[in-house]
Amino acid sequence: MSIQSEIEWTDATWNPVRGCTKISPGCKHCYAETFAERFRGVPGHPYERGFDLRLVPEKLNEPLMWSQPKMVFVNSMSDLFHDGIPTEYIARVARVMEAASWHTFQVLTKRAERLLRLLRCELQFAAHLSNVWWGVSVENREHGLPRIEHLRRIPCAVRFLSVEPLLEDIGQIDLTNIDWVIVGGESGPGARKMESKWVDSIRKQCNQAKVPFFFKQWGGVQKKRYGRLLNGRTHNSMPPRRRLPVPSKIVRMAEAERLTFFPLSELSSS
Repeated sequence: MSIQSEIEWTDATWNPVRGCTKISPGCKHCYAETFAERFRGVPGHPYERGFDLRLVPEKLNEPLMWSQPKMVFVNSMSDLFHDGIPTEYIARVARVMEAASWHTFQVLTKRAERLLRLLRCELQFAAHLSNVWWGVSVENREHGLPRIEHLRRIPCAVRFLSVEPLLEDIGQIDLTNIDWVIVGGESGPGARKMESKWVDSIRKQCNQAKVPFFFKQWGGVQKKRYGRLLNGRTHNSMPPRRRLPVPSKIVRMAEAERLTFFPLSELSSS
């Protein structure tokens, strides 16, 4: 979508996949779906097909074109581990993240079971990449807490939770091997209310476990009206980012060409 992002905890978004389908209560008022469906039927628009799931291979090498290191949210308009996305295509995305090592990639999913399965098998090469942070969404106890358990079992450098939209008090969280927690309320039309005591409970647990805590927003129909102050201050803690030099344009273009002609079958098995 864009080299810049208004999402508070990232710099840029990269969408080699567009569209998704609902899987849990956190999806009810999906901002991405609302945005995409506005353009359904508009000829030539990236979302001419609305929020229908589709691969966008022409976007695959986009991060290799960016000469400044970025924090990159992968598939802000989809879910990389959706069942409709072929494993070989997910592997291609992971190979680009591996090659673009000067960026830090944030991969967030609600399909935690597939995330665990692939990072243990076909995507094992990507599990330990120091520039890739793997995360799961947590909106409630029933659907969100089991995702944390799957994430914890993944052998990777950084694991994070996006507790947004927070729909209820999720109680005690086992933060063992969790490296970052983001919390936020739902925004936009029909936004469900988030209680301050739910947020403060998570903040206190993060402090006790020494896990970086990031408060994104209170949300609401007009999220800017309510802002993102919690107890009178902002909370912007994040894990440290690994800083690597950016290769020359010639090197980056050569890597992009190599990946463009890399057979998908080899990408998932090499």
